[in-house]
This record gives sequence, structure tokens and C-alpha cells, in this order.
Amino acid sequence: MLVREVTEAAFLESMKLSMYAFQYKVPESELPARKEAVKNHKILGIWDENLLAAKLHIIPLNIYMNDAEWKMGGIAGVATYPEYRRNGYVKALMIDSLKQMRDNNQIVSLLHPFDISFYRKYGWEILSEKKKITIEKMDLKFLEPQEGFIRRYSKETHNEEIEQVYEQFSSRFTGMLKRETNWWKQNVYDEDSQLAVYYDSASEAAGYILYHVKDKKMDIEELIALDHEARIGLWNFICQHDSMVNTVTINLAGHDPFPYFLKKPRVKTDLYPYFMARVVDAEECLRRFSFNKEIEPLFLHLEDSHAPWNNGSYLLGNGEIKVFKEKAGGQCVHPPKKGIQLNINSLSAILFGYKRPMELYEMGFLTGAKSEIELFEKKVPVMKSAFFDFF
Repeated sequence: MLVREVTEAAFLESMKLSMYAFQYKVPESELPARKEAVKNHKILGIWDENLLAAKLHIIPLNIYMNDAEWKMGGIAGVATYPEYRRNGYVKALMIDSLKQMRDNNQIVSLLHPFDISFYRKYGWEILSEKKKITIEKMDLKFLEPQEGFIRRYSKETHNEEIEQVYEQFSSRFTGMLKRETNWWKQNVYDEDSQLAVYYDSASEAAGYILYHVKDKKMDIEELIALDHEARIGLWNFICQHDSMVNTVTINLAGHDPFPYFLKKPRVKTDLYPYFMARVVDAEECLRRFSFNKEIEPLFLHLEDSHAPWNNGSYLLGNGEIKVFKEKAGGQCVHPPKKGIQLNINSLSAILFGYKRPMELYEMGFLTGAKSEIELFEKKVPVMKSAFFDFF
């Protein structure tokens, strides 16, 4: 089964497959714009003679890992014609995508799953959760007035201050997408989006909401606040719509303090897994990761069924990583048997901050002496993952 890159000449075949699989239609007049939008994608395909039977897109992006930036391959547009399904085509594409991303130094990968269990088979694990709260008009109760003020913007008046607020917020978390200006205008805003920025008493931008108001309903797609003053200021702005709306929905990161501080915090709350993430190059990720420094070393014995270059043992020392892998000819330098056994899913969940080592140990996903799990717990800083975008 041969996987090869879909060239520019085959763009129309790729679009036909997407339209069939995802059940939408792109007018012919819009095809040049669509082609331009995916010009930086690497599209992998499997062909049956002259027919593109299955495909997958790798989008070159960057994410924040707290205050660092990592290259990331975004998996999207995975599609197969129904007559070719269950023949292993998607499996072949997923495995090949890992090789491609590693070659391009994209050390991690993110995707939006149609089925979490399906992508877990290939090593992707839950990255973050989204929280959606629904507030009725009667519960739009103002909090104490703040000294700042609100200014509203749109795609046409988007500015650098908005991007700076997002960047400051994103650098506090793991997994957040680094947004270029073009990404904001093409992927964040739509034609009806409004964006309200809260400015503090020093006239510094400290938070924003991205939202729509239509049919007596306010839908807030993003709420970003750098401090609690901005959070309250944005909430009071939301309450100013009480004569215009019957309900307000707010999409939040799973760990956001909404609605704890409201006067009526008992609101309908939906919490659900959102994006998934995967470590593509374990050695590079472990070298870059900001572990807490502990004098006592710790061995991680890693298993990765679909990216064999990750298989091996990794000694986490005091600020350094030593790697033990199988050498050419089948010979291997064997580390001590002590240490923690884990697979790539668990390592991904830990490095992105979605789960703690002790949590995974208690569920049976990590094995080893409890004292070593406790040491791993100390080595991994407490982090929070978040993700707002879609691709």
C-alpha cells in the first residue's frame, strides 16, 4: 500500500474527496481561495489507479508549551471513499504522517477526533476539555463595577493588542495554538463575529470575548482574561446585553473559574473532551520539557506501537536526558530493570498536563514502584492544558 504526497495538480481530486466525505459543496468560484488556503498543507494520499481513495492533511503550526514554542503537525481532513474503508488505508496514512512529521521536526501533533477511541489506537490522547455554560437572562447579575472600559472590534478592525492578550494568556498553558494574524482573520473570526476588549485603569488590554448576538441569544466562542478584574469587567459587559438576549452561552477552558465567582453560580454546565495530542519525537520532547530538577534519577521505559523510534528507555537525570535504544543489528544497551513502564498515550497526557503521573498509576496506565511514581510526580511541574481553535 503506497502512500504518496498529493501534488498541486491533484488538488481538485482532494477537494472532491473532502466534499463527499464531509458532505458539503464548494462553488467552483471559491475553489481558487480554497486552494490558496491549503497551499502550505502536506497532503498524503493513497490512490487506486487514477482515483484518490484516501487522504490526510498535515498542517504546519506551532503551539505554546507554557513559555516555550514547539513545532506541531496538525492532522486534519482525514477522509476515505466508502468503498475503500476498512482496508487499512487510514492506518497507513496515520503511520506515514508520523514519519513525515518527525522528518519535519514537528515533535508533537494535535487533531480533532471524530472518535477518541479510534485515534487512541495510534497514540493520540486527550489534550484538553471544553466547558460550555448556559446562563438564563434572569441570572445576568452585575458584579462590582471595575475601573476599566470596553472597546468593540471586528475582523476589519482587528489589532495587535488583541493578539498580545491571547499570547500572554496562551503562554500560561500547554497546547494553545500560536496564532498568526492571517490565522486570526481566516480561522478565528467569521463575518458576524464581534470582539470586545476589556482595558484596565491604565488603558492596558487585559482580556476579551469573541461572540455573536443573534435571535435573542449571545454565543461567546472565547473568553480570555489575564486577571480577575478583566474577568469581572467582561462579565459586566455580558450583563449589559440583558435587554437583548434570553440566554448566554460561554465556551471556556475546562479549568476556567467561571461560574464559581458569580452571584448565581448554579448554571447548566457541559464538560467534554475536545482536542487530542501526541508526542511524535519522545527524545526531543523530553529534552525540551522543563522538568523540576530532582537529584535522584528516574527511568522511563516507553512503548510506541506506531512510531518505533520512540521505543526505548529514558533516564531523567538532574537537568539531562540519557537514552537507551536498540542499536543496528538488534543489540541494545539495557538499562536497569527498575523504572516506570508507560506507553506513548500516557507520556503525551503527562507532558501536556492533562493527567498527572499518580492519576495514571492509580488507573493502571503506569506501572512501577510507587516510590518511583512519586518521584515522577515531583519531576513533572503542575500545568494546565487548553485549546480553543479548530482545524
